[in-house]
Amino acid sequence: MTAPILAVDDLSVSFVTESGNVSAVDHVSLEMAAGEIVGVVGESGCGKSVTAMSLAGLLPGSARVTGSVRLRGTELIGARETELRRVRGKEIAYIFQEPMTSLNPVLTVGRQIGEVLEVHERLSRKRVRERAVELLSLVGIPSAAKRVDNYPHQLSGGMRQRVMIAMAVACNPTVLVADEPTTALDVTVQAGILKVLRDLRDRLGTSILIITHDLGVIADIADRVVVMYAGRVVEQAPVTELFAHPHHHYTDGLLNASPIPGRHAGTERLQEIPGLVPVLATQPDACTFADRCPAADDTCRASAPPLERLGGSDHRAACWHPVPSARAARQETIR
Repeated sequence: MTAPILAVDDLSVSFVTESGNVSAVDHVSLEMAAGEIVGVVGESGCGKSVTAMSLAGLLPGSARVTGSVRLRGTELIGARETELRRVRGKEIAYIFQEPMTSLNPVLTVGRQIGEVLEVHERLSRKRVRERAVELLSLVGIPSAAKRVDNYPHQLSGGMRQRVMIAMAVACNPTVLVADEPTTALDVTVQAGILKVLRDLRDRLGTSILIITHDLGVIADIADRVVVMYAGRVVEQAPVTELFAHPHHHYTDGLLNASPIPGRHAGTERLQEIPGLVPVLATQPDACTFADRCPAADDTCRASAPPLERLGGSDHRAACWHPVPSARAARQETIR
């Protein structure tokens, strides 16, 4: 098999707080192949963004990080700051949430794109401007030669998000991390942003890690899905397999709580997942979903299930009592 572009192995992150250590990520492992789009999905507070920020050492000093993150075989956990600065923006680039707050309001969008090129590519001022216009055109912004001199407040939410994408891909990164790239955008703009990401993957061969709580986004763009709950990976599978045959009860609950054409009638109520995501000072040696799971028993509350391959496929789940395989397959509404 071809070696993965990005390999995360046994990654754990905790934060030092006034009330003690809080565990945010617990022994997370995942891999990305070249040109692959991997979706990470889960409720707020499940550790998605913390995992992503750990990849390039972007967490605050209060974070304690253990495990391994290898980019093209090079270890990043424990790397010197000079090495991480070289990686950030050039090898691993980020599209952050809320582009209006992520962009500097007193600098033009062209100037902000140019900063990345000046740091990593050492281009002349003239070439930086030309490249900024090219990037704005690449992400679908019309009249790019004029828009390059606009300030963020002069652009719509969708155009600001495209500017963020242009900044992220300026140096043709190996891995692009998109953290909730479609939040607060209407469905038409959202579809446009996802199309831009797919096109960039096809043109540049970039691997994309997309973080979201929206299963519709996952179904639209991802090749493979990683489901997180309370800091742990509870299931991962190819996207079609996961939607058709979820094995973890949390994944099944997420799907039942989402409107899926052909499965939910107009008057049918969606099924909510009872309870709340736990706040964990320390990760217990038990299934963290046990208190919310309809199939939980004493085994679930006594020991944590391992993430195991099921049926010899590329489908893994961490569950002592997987969702019955006899469950009728869902209508394939993706792709």
